[in-house]
Amino acid sequence: MTTQEQFYELSFYTLAHEGKNFIHQHAVDAYAAQTADAVTKPITIFFALAGLYLFIEKNFTGKQVQDAHVQMSKKPKEYPLIILPENAGDITVKTVLMHRLVRTET
Repeated sequence: MTTQEQFYELSFYTLAHEGKNFIHQHAVDAYAAQTADAVTKPITIFFALAGLYLFIEKNFTGKQVQDAHVQMSKKPKEYPLIILPENAGDITVKTVLMHRLVRTET
């Protein structure tokens, strides 16, 4: 299964969760940050990192992050070039899916 297909599977799971938390936003931001490369638009990386910061450091719900993205988009600007690390880390969509499967099976 490709990374894109794994993300679709994760999206199916996250979009099935109703309510004010909108966990799908966190999955979208994490996927965008994890898969960013030299051809990824700076705005995509900037929004993904901002969304993850708000979630992890400020305890924003996915809905609050989504609202922040909307506010950020109302002020168009040049986004800084973000130098990507050589290694984006070990946690991937596959890791999240495996964790979800383990949790649902127990």
